[in-house]
Amino acid sequence: MKFFRKIRQSLLSDGKTVRYLKYAIGEITLVVIGILIALSINNWNQNRLVQKEEMGYYKNIKRQLIEDSDIITNNINFNRFYYKQYQYAIELIENDDRSNLDSLAVITINLLEYSDFHQETNAYQALVNSGEIKIINNQAIIDGLQKLEEIYIYINKLETGHFDIIKLIYPELNKIIRLNAVRIENEDLLFSYEFQNYFVITSEIMREKDDIYNRALDEIKAILELIDKELVENG
Repeated sequence: MKFFRKIRQSLLSDGKTVRYLKYAIGEITLVVIGILIALSINNWNQNRLVQKEEMGYYKNIKRQLIEDSDIITNNINFNRFYYKQYQYAIELIENDDRSNLDSLAVITINLLEYSDFHQETNAYQALVNSGEIKIINNQAIIDGLQKLEEIYIYINKLETGHFDIIKLIYPELNKIIRLNAVRIENEDLLFSYEFQNYFVITSEIMREKDDIYNRALDEIKAILELIDKELVENG
């Protein structure tokens, strides 16, 4: 600043007004450029901080989605295991085959089993509720999370419906099987079409759950691919 001040004083004292004006314009230009550079650096730093925060959200979302994927995969295996049992029971009852009553007793008790993936909150809801969704710049990820939330809501409805069926089954099952001994006490009721319908209804619910679980896995996979791309490009 002392250097610039001396130049200004020298030009004024020598009466070189035109040169002074040119110099003044040049000095102002340098100051403006300096301010712009400082603002650019500040904006760059701010953008880096926001981007770092965005990558942090992606990592958290990724962890939750992987955890959800593992739970859903276990539920798929769980459902398919019992679905096969129920199909076997339907066949035995349809054919009035009473040669495997012990196995049928176990399968009948297994009607009380069900997978329960009740997701009260998810990544999309958390972002919306916290107001931090504005940090996520990749609209495709936001759209994917929103679609996944809709799938989760449908899954929750299916889980609730499945449990409601179990509440209807239990009183009837209680009339058929002695639970502590796992022994059938009322064969005719077990082999009735009315009770067979419970196996049919439960099988249909589990088949629908299998379909929606796989839709959730597909959506999770698509979102994870988008997140991984962001982490690679900006991590």
